[in-house]
Amino acid sequence: MNRIRELIGRRDLLKLASVGGIGLTATAIGVEFWQAWIAQAKAESLPELTPEPLNPDTALKRLLDGNQRFVQQKANHPDQSKARLQEVAQAQHPFATILSCADSRVPPEILFDEGIGDLFDVRIAGNVVNPEILGSLEYAVAALGSPLIMVLGHERCGAVTAAVKGKPLIGHLGSFVKAIEPAVKSVKGKSGDPVENAVIANVQYQVGELKQRSVLLTQQILAGKLKIVGGRYDLDTGEVSLIET
Repeated sequence: MNRIRELIGRRDLLKLASVGGIGLTATAIGVEFWQAWIAQAKAESLPELTPEPLNPDTALKRLLDGNQRFVQQKANHPDQSKARLQEVAQAQHPFATILSCADSRVPPEILFDEGIGDLFDVRIAGNVVNPEILGSLEYAVAALGSPLIMVLGHERCGAVTAAVKGKPLIGHLGSFVKAIEPAVKSVKGKSGDPVENAVIANVQYQVGELKQRSVLLTQQILAGKLKIVGGRYDLDTGEVSLIET
């Protein structure tokens, strides 16, 4: 951890120095910090508990195969035993990361037929990207080695419906609606159901946000170590279909 502390100190010093004209970027410093953190985490992990990482395509196939088992009511309910609980107590290596809506009807481990430690779940109304969500996803990829991110929307999403209606909301409800508005505007006037159109557009928009706003995720994509895909969950059938992004 000493290396990480050193980098934190250097980051602050270099930030001040850049104001004076040195011109070093925060991005470069941040990447160096992440690399040191990841190296430290790997050094402290237990080799016997570290599985061979899946490639992005294999991870996606496993995810969709699990969903088909759920749809066909042939779920295996894997990795839910006491032995599994103890196995992952010291370390986690999720093979996929799901950015999904917080809707109670969309539980990732159930609809993908997975268990403890298999999925890194990040849930928020409207499956939108904000700084905290983005940081969580970067952590899953950079620190935990997750090779796949799926942005999962669902039909009849309440957050998307609110954004489509565009009416004032109480409290902080408007915060996630604001994050969905660009997607709603992109399909305004399009034929078909406006909420369904916006659900699809919102998934596409949030995938684009991840690719545009994160240097870390982009680096992993270019290196062939990460794939970001979009999905739509059907509340009536339980099926997840991929969305072109």
